[in-house]
Amino acid sequence: MTNGTATPTDLDTRLEAHRTELTGYCYRMLGSSFEAEDAVQDTMIRAWRSYDKFEGRSSLRSWLYRIATNVCLDMLTAGNKRARPMDLTESTPLAQAALTPRPDNTWLEPMPDARVLPTTDDPAEAAIAKESVRLAFMAALQQLPAKQRAVLILREVLAWKAGEVAELLGTSVASVNSALQRARATLAERKEPGADATVSDPLDEDQQKLLDRYVAAFEGYDMTALTSLLHEDAVMTMPPFDLWLTGVGDITGFMTTLGAPCAGSRLVPVQVNGLPGFAQYKPDPEKGGFSPWAVQVLEISDGRITGFHCFLDTQRWFPLFDLPLHLEAETDQVEQGA
Repeated sequence: MTNGTATPTDLDTRLEAHRTELTGYCYRMLGSSFEAEDAVQDTMIRAWRSYDKFEGRSSLRSWLYRIATNVCLDMLTAGNKRARPMDLTESTPLAQAALTPRPDNTWLEPMPDARVLPTTDDPAEAAIAKESVRLAFMAALQQLPAKQRAVLILREVLAWKAGEVAELLGTSVASVNSALQRARATLAERKEPGADATVSDPLDEDQQKLLDRYVAAFEGYDMTALTSLLHEDAVMTMPPFDLWLTGVGDITGFMTTLGAPCAGSRLVPVQVNGLPGFAQYKPDPEKGGFSPWAVQVLEISDGRITGFHCFLDTQRWFPLFDLPLHLEAETDQVEQGA
C-alpha cells in the first residue's frame, strides 16, 4: 500500500501502532505525562494533515519521530526543566518541615508503564526501556539542553544509528556524535538520588517479599516494621510540595506527625516509571471508605527501599492510571478477605 492509496482507517491504524513508543519518547523529552500525550496528539494531527506530502523516502516510524522531535523542541523553547524536590532545595530536617507547594509545571511527573513501554519479546530491550523512564534517569535527562536530550534518547535508549539521528535532526553525524559525547559527560558528572535503584523484571522473590512487607507495614502504619525496610539514607519526596526528607528517623517522624491522617490507608499496586508503585487511598471520614491520596513510586537497592516518592495531585494522577476516585470499605474488606 502506498501513501497515495491509504484510506483514513488504514492511516489511523498505522499511526496508532506507534502511539506508545512515541509517548515514551515525548515523555523522556518533556518530563511531563500530560505534555507528552499532548505532544503525541499534535504529532498525529500533523502527520495526518501532511501525509499526502510524505514521499516514503524514510520509514513512517522515522517520519513520525521527526515530527515528534520538532513538536517537543518547540515545547521546550520556554526553557522549563522539570525537576524533583531534591533538584531545587536542600533536604529539610523534620523539625523545620513546611509543606510549600510549587506550580504543576515545576515537577517531573509520574507515568504508567503501559502508556510508554511498548510490549517486546526481548528481555534486554524491555530492561533498557524500563531503566530509561525511571525517575532518576528522567531527572538527569532534564539537565540536558533539548537537542542533546533528543540525541541521547535516540542513540542510547532507542538505539538509532548516528546517521539516522543526523538525518532526523537535519545535521551532521559529527554534530550528533559531539552532542552525544557532551550529554554523556553531563550525566556522568551528576549523581541522581535513586540512580542505584535495581529492580528485576519481573520482580525476583526477595524484591516481591520486600514489597509485601512494605504493604503490611504501611497499611498497618507500623513504623518499627517500616524502619526495618528503609535504607538509612532513604529519601522521601511529596510533589507538589518542595519538601524532601532524608533518613529513616525524619521519614517515619513525618508519617506520625504531619502524615498521621494516612494511618489506615490501603495500597493498590501500580506499574509506574519502570518501578514498583502503589496507589494510596486513605480513610475518608466524610464519605466513608477510602479516598485517593498519592501515587507512590518506590526505589529499591540492596534489599532496602532507598526512595519513597509520593505524587499527591490525585485528581490528575488517578485517572491517568485508570484508578477509581473512591474505594468502598465493604468492597475493600471483601477483596482483603478473598
